[in-house]
Amino acid sequence: MAQTYDLILKNGIVWTPGGPVEADVGVIGGKIAGIGVRGDAGETIDCAGLTVLPGVIDSQVHFREPGLEHKEDLETGSRAAVLGGVTAVFEMPNTKPNTDSVAALEDKLARAKDRMWCDHAFYIGATSANPAVLAEAERLTGCAGVKIFMGASTGDLLVSEDEPLSRVLASGFRRVAIHAEDEARMNARAGERIAGDPSSHPVWRDDESALMATRRIIALARAARRRIHVLHVTTPAELEYIAQNKDIATCEVTPQHLTLAGEEAYPRLGTLAQMNPPIRSGAHREGLWHWLNQGVPDVIGSDHAPHTLEEKGNAYPGSPSGMPGVQTLLPLLLDHVAKGRTTLQRVVELTSAGAQRIFGLVGKGRIAAGYDADFTIVDLKAEWTIEREWLASRAGWSPFEGMRLTGKPVGTIIRGRRVMWDGVLAAAAEGRPLRFEATEFR
Repeated sequence: MAQTYDLILKNGIVWTPGGPVEADVGVIGGKIAGIGVRGDAGETIDCAGLTVLPGVIDSQVHFREPGLEHKEDLETGSRAAVLGGVTAVFEMPNTKPNTDSVAALEDKLARAKDRMWCDHAFYIGATSANPAVLAEAERLTGCAGVKIFMGASTGDLLVSEDEPLSRVLASGFRRVAIHAEDEARMNARAGERIAGDPSSHPVWRDDESALMATRRIIALARAARRRIHVLHVTTPAELEYIAQNKDIATCEVTPQHLTLAGEEAYPRLGTLAQMNPPIRSGAHREGLWHWLNQGVPDVIGSDHAPHTLEEKGNAYPGSPSGMPGVQTLLPLLLDHVAKGRTTLQRVVELTSAGAQRIFGLVGKGRIAAGYDADFTIVDLKAEWTIEREWLASRAGWSPFEGMRLTGKPVGTIIRGRRVMWDGVLAAAAEGRPLRFEATEFR
């Protein structure tokens, strides 16, 4: 007797753990029931001419809720995510108030219910005062882990000295996410900022401030026997160093740092190109590509960090750092594939399998029987231009507006439910908290 499925994706090129295959995928109860299936289905989606990828996971976004909803909130940020083909996000703790307690984390999870379009987890932010609560908080379902800001960024979470950093690393067991810039060096170099000139941003927050912090936190992590994850790496020297310490450190790069170069970006975009760590030179960008194709970065996160155009209009250095990015993460990467800078296999590793591997996500990150039926469906040949009307972030802008790309997300399917197709959203937001092996089975 032929099997009956809830959903079948037909006629697509499906990116399995063994590579691409031309096969139909069947879904029952929100899970992948089989690859290469035959049978009837309650819903059939024709993917002829399209490529079916594992659901894209963006492991670094700032959706600004609570307290900064004029920039973004959980609904608008997650709407942008699914329109860009993203099925799950890890959201950051520098909100107002900070997400630095169990109660604050539970509040975010409550806010997300029936409002977030994609599946989600939230980081708890480390402070010098809260190491005692971190071990409890990181065990909660829907907690992505602990986030440390070694250098001041948007918000007021900062742990910069070795002693409190060591106390944070000693509290808990899950991998800790790190913003690695050396606060003392940046304070000493504040005079390098030139009023009205955002191109001085990477001079102030220089290579050495990043490398110093990365070296320090790896040494402290070894002493504490705690695994870490270095976010938004911007210098080839850091990636070379992390490559020598992969037993304890994983890392992330962003599409912005792989796409923009300071020589062009600051004259054209001004403060819209300002982020932390900074957009650096074309030579830095090429160095990141070298190490990416050597296999060193484990994931790509967007570091989606929106501010309004009015806020960005303030003269540097009074302008805030950060830019939207969750909706353009996958389109930019597909364009880089089309241009031969990397392979689709590497993109799949960086946007789905890598996050599952290093964070221990349950049921996510691959197209395989028994996994959640999360799919990002793309047209690798589509040629299109990023236009403001397509952007869903409340910020309402992107540094990549007007960019001509090859490769576009067509559909976002989460747990077997079509959440986005051809730019049209489902009737309701039904994202759920992500599950982690560390919280499910410890």
